[in-house]
Amino acid sequence: MNLRDLEYLVALEEEKHFRKAAERCFVSQPTLSGQLRKLEDELGVILIERTSRKVLFTPAGDAMAHQARKVLKEVRELKSIGQHFAEPMSGEIHIGFIPTVGPYLLPHIIQDLREHFPKLEFYLYEEQTQVLLKRLEEGALDCLILAELEGMEGFSSIPLYQEPMWLAVPQHHPEARAKSVPLSNLKGKKLLMLADGHCLRDQAMGFCFAAGIGEDQRFKGTSLETLRNMVAAGSGMTL
Repeated sequence: MNLRDLEYLVALEEEKHFRKAAERCFVSQPTLSGQLRKLEDELGVILIERTSRKVLFTPAGDAMAHQARKVLKEVRELKSIGQHFAEPMSGEIHIGFIPTVGPYLLPHIIQDLREHFPKLEFYLYEEQTQVLLKRLEEGALDCLILAELEGMEGFSSIPLYQEPMWLAVPQHHPEARAKSVPLSNLKGKKLLMLADGHCLRDQAMGFCFAAGIGEDQRFKGTSLETLRNMVAAGSGMTL
């Protein structure tokens, strides 16, 4: 048994698909499948039920994947400790961003980070909040940049900056030239929103519930850029 086999097992448990797990581990599908069969032989138990349609983990497989995740986390922490004492700002750092922050913040900071810390190798991941928090808890990510929400009390956090909430309206909308818009002006109206899973959606919905503003159910965006362009095309308003 080696650490690479444990990485294969965890990847397959999370992806539930041999090809996707192999791509994630940068190996061929036969290599990943063969190593997991060797792991089963070594342990003397069946970890995975292989069918033509999907991958099913046995109870033994679930228990092994859970423990493997812990082992890999401890190994990463050992490496991190070694790197810290050898050369504090060197090695790998895995940073997660939410999609409503990454595209706008990264272009301003990533080059500076590389110039200030030339011996750090940056790995960047863009995912929705709950996925990022799960990966942070598992040790797959070192830190996250996201919007603070309830339920994050178990994580340490450092405030980086605050942003106002802006109302985006079409260019010729009556509110377009206003310097500010009271929420009461929007009561009874419907706004375009991001899809479920985006923390900015939760924040925007909080404003809407408080002010009696509805959600336009005809469309849900996957990014701020999509919503911005929908508004520019005259298809509604958004926060």
